[in-house]
Amino acid sequence: MDVTMKTDDLVKMITFTPPLYKQRYHFIKQLVNKHKPKKVADLGCADCRLLWMLKFCNCIEVLVGLDISEEVMKEKMHTLSPLPSDYLQPSERPLTVTLLQGSVAHKDPCMLGFDLVTCIELIEHLEAQDLEKFPEVVFGFMSPAMIVISTPNSEFNYLLQTVSLFRHPDHKFEWNRAQFQNWALDAAARYDYTVEFTGVGAPPCGKDVGFCTQIGVFVRKNLRNVKPERFEKYQRSVYKTVFKVIYPSLKDEKYLQNAVVNEVVRAAEIIARRQLDYRKSEYKKHCDDLIGTESGFQQSCFLKYLDNFSFSEADSKNMQPLARGNIIYVPLAKIFSFSKVNKLCGTFETLNKLITGKITLSHDGSAVMIEMENEDEEQDSDNN
Repeated sequence: MDVTMKTDDLVKMITFTPPLYKQRYHFIKQLVNKHKPKKVADLGCADCRLLWMLKFCNCIEVLVGLDISEEVMKEKMHTLSPLPSDYLQPSERPLTVTLLQGSVAHKDPCMLGFDLVTCIELIEHLEAQDLEKFPEVVFGFMSPAMIVISTPNSEFNYLLQTVSLFRHPDHKFEWNRAQFQNWALDAAARYDYTVEFTGVGAPPCGKDVGFCTQIGVFVRKNLRNVKPERFEKYQRSVYKTVFKVIYPSLKDEKYLQNAVVNEVVRAAEIIARRQLDYRKSEYKKHCDDLIGTESGFQQSCFLKYLDNFSFSEADSKNMQPLARGNIIYVPLAKIFSFSKVNKLCGTFETLNKLITGKITLSHDGSAVMIEMENEDEEQDSDNN
């Protein structure tokens, strides 16, 4: 009885923090951060949780999920859609997210040319005939630069509270470490990959059973480009597109123009406000010298004071803003010196092209015109 109680206590103590599925996803994210793949596919994506996490990785430009169940993907595919903030502040990188319905036992040309393919807790769900085809489809046909495959380690199972032989009723098998490694080494040798073994979910101290989830990381030995004839040979698509979205990106001129216009207006208003505050300060000093008191400052007089400053559009090519009445002329050269505007546009010519017709400019196009409101008159109106 004592032995039984100790075993039960041990079983109850086997918990994972964070949960095991999060540890698997974090493992993938670490690989992505290290190797910076641009095109990533998750086979057996199910509820899209891994895809949702990966969409925030700035290196990824193409993200594809494949699953046999269209219904399961549809339950959570909305989480992959852009948020309002993605439109307000588009990313510099392009991103396309696609969900496909189909089997990993079938070849489809849309799965060629990927940098990373993940198969997280997938192979144990495959029927024997599909598992037999799996290496040829994934390693031979898709032939990505890197493949990550995770699967349960059956040696760990006796430490878990399970109600059946396998951890999940849909599992067709669960391999021990030797079985998985033999299968993985055979696939790697046959298709010219190297493989390293690791895992997540460490065993309790003193238990030599391996990780709860065993992982194989496969790297293709020869990083070659996919030959064009491979695309031609497999022209027929067999997967069904369930969901596809293209995220707003500064690579798209429409979104780039919106971003530039917003940033130029913001920069121009900042410069104009500073200029107006400076002029007010100078005018106060001017009034103090004439009257000997600060009470002589009036907004209407101030605007006339600004009118006494000569202005020509040729002058706006320098870096200093100029004023005429309540209009501040902010040179584009000054705005272009703002780091964010400079980074967005790259060249002064691009800046001119993107804002022409979108922002009010001086006649020769060399300065942004900002109309400053008469604040004192507004205050008087409010008081009345």
